[in-house]
Amino acid sequence: MVKNAGLAAVLSFFWTGVGQIYNGQILKGLLLIVIQMVNAALMFLLIGFITYPIVWIWGIYDAYKTAERYNKNQNF
Repeated sequence: MVKNAGLAAVLSFFWTGVGQIYNGQILKGLLLIVIQMVNAALMFLLIGFITYPIVWIWGIYDAYKTAERYNKNQNF
């Protein structure tokens, strides 16, 4: 089954971790969702304003690259 890298990135753009779940990395996706919940809570201490966007952008990038890697490794 081919994974759409663009869709994976868009899913992670709107909700960090959903792109990973789409790619079949359920545990990684759930972990990213929990990490972002912690980062959102850390915004009360201001550090969350730094950590939240870093994890968010990394999640988008990772979802995209993982889908590309998955498609490259498929035998068509």
